[in-house]
Amino acid sequence: MSLVWPELYFIRHGQTDWNAEGRYQGSQDIPLNAIGRAQADLNGTLLRQLLDRDGRTPTDFTWHVSPLGRTMETMQRVRAAFDAPLPEAVPDKRLVEVSFGVYEGRLHTELTAGEMAIAGERTAEFWTFRPPSGESYEDVARRVTSFAETLTGPTIIVAHGGILRILRRLIEDFPAERAVNWFPPQDSVVHFINGQSVVYPAGESWDD
Repeated sequence: MSLVWPELYFIRHGQTDWNAEGRYQGSQDIPLNAIGRAQADLNGTLLRQLLDRDGRTPTDFTWHVSPLGRTMETMQRVRAAFDAPLPEAVPDKRLVEVSFGVYEGRLHTELTAGEMAIAGERTAEFWTFRPPSGESYEDVARRVTSFAETLTGPTIIVAHGGILRILRRLIEDFPAERAVNWFPPQDSVVHFINGQSVVYPAGESWDD
């Protein structure tokens, strides 16, 4: 029986210094920088507006978060936009970013295509590419699927860019090449429903 995905609101963590420098971050616990904290605040305001628009309340959703510091702080800042009591935000290791193994901390520009192809230049085979001591997108898709099988209804998730790429492949059936080359935003709320997604940019107008 195929997995039936519930409605999801997904927020990627805000910017870190490693993001700004163009370093592979992966499973390393790098904190938000000032830009990232501001992005998280804006995303929280936007999420509240989206729920209000649709007549929803935060208690209609379960809340889940990657346990790394940058995602936990993003979640904390997102939740600060709400005045009412909220359901507990549950950390789940299955939402941790794809591990880039020995390449974590390296600049994107330092690595040749033979070591680690950069987004925008990846082929479909990158979906199964596993860096030394790291994970492939396919590896992480299995743990994301395991996480999804535990969901019982509408869900709010704060996690990572790689997890968002995987969700677009699993939920929307993105081709592998498109999924690994798509650039996941840090200043947006992504709404998945009925097998499709809408990306709402924070701090800008969006179409009702």
